[in-house]
Amino acid sequence: MSTKRIVITGGPGTGKSSIINTLTKRGFSCLEEVSRQITLEAQEQGISQLFLENPLLFSERIFLGRKQQYIDAETMTEKLVFFDRGIPDVLAYMDYIGDTYPEHFIEACQKHQYDYVFILKPWQDIYTSDNERYENFKQALEIHEHLLNTYQKYDYNLLDVPFDTVDNRTDHILKTLNIL
Repeated sequence: MSTKRIVITGGPGTGKSSIINTLTKRGFSCLEEVSRQITLEAQEQGISQLFLENPLLFSERIFLGRKQQYIDAETMTEKLVFFDRGIPDVLAYMDYIGDTYPEHFIEACQKHQYDYVFILKPWQDIYTSDNERYENFKQALEIHEHLLNTYQKYDYNLLDVPFDTVDNRTDHILKTLNIL
């Protein structure tokens, strides 16, 4: 039995982590977003926004974390593993800021393919900023477009998650996967 890798992605503040938390509470294997930990570690070192101050270093750390999560999923025995963002998100964010990235980022997107990608649209009603999320809602919309373009570039069929309660959005994902 091979483990199915399922990405939950979307711009900042779209409800990804809430869905991941709900999936975890329901007993599914979920791998959390790595950027928050990297941001917090940088803040402890006096760097308020590593992504803004050194986007390539930040992206390289995110890239390595997401790639490791992908590899770790190979040893999992669960039927499904959910990821809070995937490797292509790194490229989408770099494209968003207009920065270049190493060829190995592209190669990893080609080599490490996910089985399903669910995307959450920006939703102004639930959008909030916090210490790790510096983007405003307009920027979240722009990032969303970059995510769409990047995932489509790697031939993913993006599955939309409609606006609804966290439980209903989670149910929608599970129904799409024929789990409910």
